[in-house]
Amino acid sequence: MPVGDSSAPVSSAALLDDPQEWGSFGRPAGEVPQDPAQATVWDSQVVLEGMHCAACALTIEETLRAVPGVERVEVSAATRRARVVWRPSQVRPSQWMAAVQKAGYQALPAMDAHARDRRVAENRKMLWRWLVAGFCMMQVMMYAWPAYVAQPGDLSLEMETLLRWASWVISLPVVLFACGPFFTSALRDIRLRRVSMDLPVALGMLITFAVSTAGTFEPAGLFGHEVFFDSLTMFVFFLLTGRWLELRLRDRTAGALESVMNRLPDSVERLVADGRFERVAVRRLVVGDVVRVLPGEAFPADGCITRGSTQVDEALLTGESTPVARAEGASVTAGSYNLQAAVEVLVQGVGEGTRFAQIVALMESASLQKPRLAQLADRIARPFLVGVLVAAGLAAVWWWPTDPGHALMVAVAVLIVTCPCALSLATPVAMLTAAGTLARHGVLVRNLQGLEALAAVDTLVFDKTGTLTRDGMALQAVHPAQGLAAQQALAWAAALASHSIHPVSRAVTAAWDALGVEKPVVTAEAVQELSGRGLEGLVKDASGTLRKLRLGSPQYTDAELSGDSVQQQVVLAEERVDGWHTLAHFDLHEDVRPEAAAVVRQLQQDGVQVLLLSGDRSLAVQRVAQQVGIVEAHGGCTPGDKLARMQAAQAQGRHVAMVGDGLNDGPVLAGAHVSFAFGRAVPLAQARSDFVVLGDQLALVPQTLLLARRTLRIVRQNLWWAACYNALSVPLAVVGWMPAWLAGLGMAASSLLVVLNAARLSRRLPEINVSPVGGASAAPAQPVWEMA
Repeated sequence: MPVGDSSAPVSSAALLDDPQEWGSFGRPAGEVPQDPAQATVWDSQVVLEGMHCAACALTIEETLRAVPGVERVEVSAATRRARVVWRPSQVRPSQWMAAVQKAGYQALPAMDAHARDRRVAENRKMLWRWLVAGFCMMQVMMYAWPAYVAQPGDLSLEMETLLRWASWVISLPVVLFACGPFFTSALRDIRLRRVSMDLPVALGMLITFAVSTAGTFEPAGLFGHEVFFDSLTMFVFFLLTGRWLELRLRDRTAGALESVMNRLPDSVERLVADGRFERVAVRRLVVGDVVRVLPGEAFPADGCITRGSTQVDEALLTGESTPVARAEGASVTAGSYNLQAAVEVLVQGVGEGTRFAQIVALMESASLQKPRLAQLADRIARPFLVGVLVAAGLAAVWWWPTDPGHALMVAVAVLIVTCPCALSLATPVAMLTAAGTLARHGVLVRNLQGLEALAAVDTLVFDKTGTLTRDGMALQAVHPAQGLAAQQALAWAAALASHSIHPVSRAVTAAWDALGVEKPVVTAEAVQELSGRGLEGLVKDASGTLRKLRLGSPQYTDAELSGDSVQQQVVLAEERVDGWHTLAHFDLHEDVRPEAAAVVRQLQQDGVQVLLLSGDRSLAVQRVAQQVGIVEAHGGCTPGDKLARMQAAQAQGRHVAMVGDGLNDGPVLAGAHVSFAFGRAVPLAQARSDFVVLGDQLALVPQTLLLARRTLRIVRQNLWWAACYNALSVPLAVVGWMPAWLAGLGMAASSLLVVLNAARLSRRLPEINVSPVGGASAAPAQPVWEMA
């Protein structure tokens, strides 16, 4: 596509050299400094104009990698986006954007408010090109029809010449306007000495028009036997039809990322000192500001409602479209929509500190990844295009002695029909469509390669707490050591637990907060959390006494508890001269999710072996396993034990997926072939999983598995179609049995079929039956507890 005027983009890109603007389309790749210019490395996201194929993506990657200071580049042809990692000490955004423009493309900040408007304008121009090509095609076909049906002698030389001249005149708008994107791209390729998918297509159009023009101006000449204006206008119309429909479908199926990124408003009303509200840019907000969010607007930051009440759409965060009530004092999150009434919000988190920013970062990363099959297609794209040009030249040489005009049209058919658009689109479009569908239902795909790995999974390992059981837990009983008050033990435990978001820690702090008596002031410092085991820190009570305490599993605290309890137990211990001494142990109650048994049954029906590995006590683990129908379950597992058991299964040739809470299963999630982090409390920036389930629906795990299998089937169908299409079409074109218009139709249809086939993944998630069985209660666990 034409890039447009070159002066405006350069001047606008120069404005982005202001470090205060960098945060609008990127983030520091490391610790966030006070001054953006002091960041060592920046990770920026841009949208690209003027590209539409794998060869274009490779060209942009090579161009940016050649810029000093640019360390890493990832470009996706399917989403037309790029990730650029660069050093502010060596290069500025205007410089690497200028390099992109010099290569014939244009880079715009991903959060640019005008990016969508520019794309809409370009789509409208594409529609006009298509309409012009369609109208001229019908007129040219009307003039060509007499030559097809006339018998020898029916048409006089003057009449045939008049029809040719009329066809030539009507073909001019097609060549000068409708073919513009193809010719512009081809000229750019020639100037930069490279090959893209538009080069053979543009050569075919130019050759056809030149041969037909020669036949029109000189009927008795070398090419006067026949003109091909009808073929030219037809295959231009077919190509533009395919490209326009493909563009619409790709915008719809792979546009989830942009719709999420543009969810935040550009500006918001902020309370100023004199009590008025003034409208300011969202990126100017800081923690402590008070903003007014109107109905229909998205909340610009994480915060707390200080005045008013409303209904909020949190589908982005939970996958549930049902509005939820938010009254004064309730928390709201950036990216969720205010549906009902204006409210005032105290800003508590902005920018990279919001959950919304973490979701966007995950989606950005996934959209730019290239699965293994897509990388293979990209590697063969350029050699294939060179082969196309060589094959067209050889075909022309072979047919030239027989009929020069026919020889050139055979070459045109070869140039057009073999364009590898379908091959380059086969994998990324399907993968991104599946990722967009999952995102709409509350599952973020962090790694597109995970879809391919998940489709091959035959063993699935569940953690217990927060996955098969509800994310919330309740403290049921406190058992202090002799001579220690239960309230004091709970105070010490809560001081440690307040530094963690693990379900057990939240249950302890919730019990302490719910205690309706005057509570002593207890603080904890130097708190460390050991993954999968517990917390350790220095706890100071009201008297100023410091104690080194641990809150965690019996193994972590060296506690000896009776082995007959089915309740989950956590222990509080103090370090003394002779070792760790138990101060108290706590019984916690958790509910098995009502749909868990149906989910396990569905997985088993789909040929997946289900295991349960948990750090909880064996009796409690066996109880949950029996309730949900899991045969193989192991309790008392440390993260190392889980990893060892999973690796043993992998050594037997099993493809293993791990479903954990994302908090204490990092090594196991990283070691599995594919992994899920489950639960709303997952810190998205730290989770090591391939999939993050944002909501509270366990059924999303088997649904994601089934969608991954369907995605791989569609990818294979697309690849087979692309291969079979070329294997059939190339010989037909070489032997002269495929006219140019049919070659254009075939090329457009092949790309369109690939995109339409992938679009089937956007309909909905696979339906499964996850209704509760055996009268399972859906009521949440109540925080009923006692102090023993």
